[in-house]
This record gives sequence, C-alpha cells and structure tokens, in this order.
Amino acid sequence: MVNLIKSVPSPDVLIHNQSVEQVARERIQSISTQKWDSDQENAFFVGDLGEVFRQHLRWKALLPRIEPFFAVKCNPDPMIIRLLASLGCGFDCASKSEIQQVLDAGVESNRIIYANPCKQASFIRYAAQQNVSRMTFDNAEELYKIKKFYPDAELVLRILTDDSNSLCQLGLKFGAPLDTVEHLLKTAKELDLNVMGVSFHVGSGCLDASAFGDAVLRARRVFDQAEQMGFHFTLLDVGGGFPGNDVKDGITFEKVASILGPMVDSLFSPDIRVIAEPGRYYVASAFTICTNIIGRRTVAPKSEGEQPRFMYYINDGMYGSFNCIMFDHQVVHPKVLVKNDEFVYGQEIQEEQFESSVWGPTCDSIDCLNKSTALPMLEPGDWLYYENMGAYTI
Repeated sequence: MVNLIKSVPSPDVLIHNQSVEQVARERIQSISTQKWDSDQENAFFVGDLGEVFRQHLRWKALLPRIEPFFAVKCNPDPMIIRLLASLGCGFDCASKSEIQQVLDAGVESNRIIYANPCKQASFIRYAAQQNVSRMTFDNAEELYKIKKFYPDAELVLRILTDDSNSLCQLGLKFGAPLDTVEHLLKTAKELDLNVMGVSFHVGSGCLDASAFGDAVLRARRVFDQAEQMGFHFTLLDVGGGFPGNDVKDGITFEKVASILGPMVDSLFSPDIRVIAEPGRYYVASAFTICTNIIGRRTVAPKSEGEQPRFMYYINDGMYGSFNCIMFDHQVVHPKVLVKNDEFVYGQEIQEEQFESSVWGPTCDSIDCLNKSTALPMLEPGDWLYYENMGAYTI
C-alpha cells in the first residue's frame, strides 16, 4: 500500500506501506507537538494510491476491451498522473494546461484525447505543436476553427445522449443532436477534415446504468450514417459518468460494466477501438480529507426537554476542497477523527448524538457542508474527516 499526504495547500509527501488510518494518526500527532501559530493544523488530504491501482485492476477485469483515458480535470495531482501513466492509461485533457501536465509526465501525445468540444484557438495551435491530434467537436463553428489551426487533426464527433438521470447533465452544454449529424459530417467533408469516430458522455454522476446502453445504440446509428456518407470510423469513446463509490453513487460499476461491455461487443466489431474517460471512478474513494474544528456555536433549545443543537466551523469549506458540493452536487458525510485528544478513526462513538451542522471558515452563509447531521458533542481543536473526497476537490 502506498499513500500520499497533501496539506491544503502544501505539496505532497509520499508515505509508504501505511494505511490511511496510520498516516492520519501520525499527522495529527505531529501537529499536536507544534505551536498553534504555525498553520500545521490546516486541513489535509490522505490519498491511498493503492486504491487507485485496485480500481484500475477492477476496470481491466470488468471492461477489458475499453481503454481508460483518465479525466485529468477530476484530480490533476501529479502522483495520480504518474501512477496511471505507468499503468498504461491514456488521458482525457480539456485544456492546454492539462495537456502540458500530462506531456511533462512523460506521456506520449498519442495517449491523449483533447476532449473539449469548444476550444480556445491558441489551445488548438498548442495541441498541433505537441502532436495531440485526437480531439472532439460538436458544432460546425468548431470545424472551421480546427480547419484553420489544425487541419490534420483526428476528429471525434461528440453526440448528445440522454443524461436526465445524472447529477451533472453535461448535455445542457455539449453534444450534437442526432438530427444535426448529417450537416456536421457534410461540413467536415467539404473542409477535407478527418472525422474518425464518435464520443458521448452520459453525464457526471450517472445514476442509471441503462443510459450507457442507450448511448451506445445512438453511437452505432452515427457510425452507420457516417459509413453511408463515405467516412470510415475507427474509434468509439464512451465518455465518463462511471461511479466512484458504489455505496454513495447509487449504482455499481459492476452494473454499468454488465450493460456497457456486452452492448459494445454486440454492436462494434473488434477492429473498432473503444476508449472511455473515467475520472471519479479512479480517484473518488482514494482520498480522505481531515479537517480541524476551529469553532463551535451552541443553539439553545426552543422548548423544555429539547436537545441543544450545535454549529461546528471547520478550516476548509465550499470555497476550498468542498467546492464539489456546489459544482458537482456531492453529498459529504462527516466522521469524527479526534475527540478530546483521542484518535477515534473508524470507531463507533458510544455517546449521545446531537443534531449538528458543519460550516466552512468563510463569512459566506452558503459555506455550509452539512445542514443537519448527527454528531457527538465536540470541541474546538477536535477533528472531523470526510471519505470519498478524491474527485473534483484537489
């Protein structure tokens, strides 16, 4: 097992052959010996790189035909990039900076897909300079832009799918409706551009495994339509939306794989290359964040016999690592890490529970992580931890 510890916002430190519990315990113990004015009590992440590796093995076992291209935007930590590169993964990049980071890690340009249908012109020029030729589009204007700045690019048409059962419905922004496909392919042919495949995305945080099957059927229709128009497609990109934590995300990866894998095999011959863009699948469950309680406010009972309620203020929040609550619709669950200087990670505390809320450190009332949750009575200086915090947080 290999772990990393990442302070907010300090750099990574590798910890070998220790569990998340051991790493967190040693970190807390080291903080308790420091002066309180040294900022050592800042929130910190503990990352289990072994969990990322296990997720990779799981992917290869359940979806052996589909090549994973990790969505860098989900967690651009350099150690994650290097680990996945060493495992042979490709990378889904959405910006110049992401492409540059992956190339700097020693990844070959042909292991990158520039999966952003609307790209800044200078970013397209950069992709051309770096020979990152594979990129997506979903509108005619993008085709004219690519013709001007990278006419030799290998283009992948992103189509619209039904993402109504996903937490983040990306179809509101991206994806060509099927009734526009003919026009787009005609435009590409007129511009002498090389369209070589189809991509889709069922939405981030997909809660309905059947959405993958429906999307594959739509992609097959576009393949057939393109063939009739003289194109020879060789690539299918099934996008992202894969669950990162089976308990919290509502569907299991096994369920998705049981639908997606057979559907791809039945509709696409072995000579068609199939890739995917998993993000949270790889990293969500690999990271835990540990936060310090910096304040507590007691809300007095309104009537006799009613329990008091407590408001806890911690040193990270919606404007930091917990921005995933606002932008990614994530639901987070606090657990007690340290209480009265006692390390209680993973333990069930046999004490009275009180209705509590947890707030970030800013002066904004939107900075609320948990509006109502059950916690024992805690004090400033105690610690909370949140699991499954590896996606869209770092």
